[in-house]
Amino acid sequence: AVTCGSVLKLLNTRHSVRLHSHEVKYGSGSGQQSVTGVEASDDANSYWRIRGKSDSSCQRGTPVKCGQAIRLTHVNTGKNLHTHHFPSPLSNNQEVSAFGDDGEGDDLDFWIVQCSGSYWEREDAVRFKHVGTEVFLSITGEQYGHPIRGQREVHGMPAANHHNYWKAMEGVFIKPSLDPAKHDEL
Repeated sequence: AVTCGSVLKLLNTRHSVRLHSHEVKYGSGSGQQSVTGVEASDDANSYWRIRGKSDSSCQRGTPVKCGQAIRLTHVNTGKNLHTHHFPSPLSNNQEVSAFGDDGEGDDLDFWIVQCSGSYWEREDAVRFKHVGTEVFLSITGEQYGHPIRGQREVHGMPAANHHNYWKAMEGVFIKPSLDPAKHDEL
């Protein structure tokens, strides 16, 4: 299973691009940090840490349940995957941005993991449904020009479809602990 505290890349299964962010702000809409899709599998700006709505709701190493609300925190900038009622720049769907400081943002940073079993398994394609606005994290293929040429627009869509399936890819997966009360020092 995918576990709390894991750091991973997420691949959009329809368009074969990884969820990505970087210190480039949108020139319109919210003006917040942009979130895109990139084809490269080795880009360090595509790592996201899995966290709960609160740190106590997602203990490190605990498997993520289907239906659980999580935060995805961009490792290199410390901002959370976020959406709100701004139009996305290319497709005019709902803008998805990266927001907050050092992993702390607001209640528009929460996403429900939609999967078929009890837990989010690494090989499963899952959807992320936004808690506050009920859109699905999606890519439909629109590409940006300067300054992020070739990167795909990531946005929120109101309907579940083949554009909003994501799969856990490269990363560091925290192994579930057999006894959460016991731990070894390094």
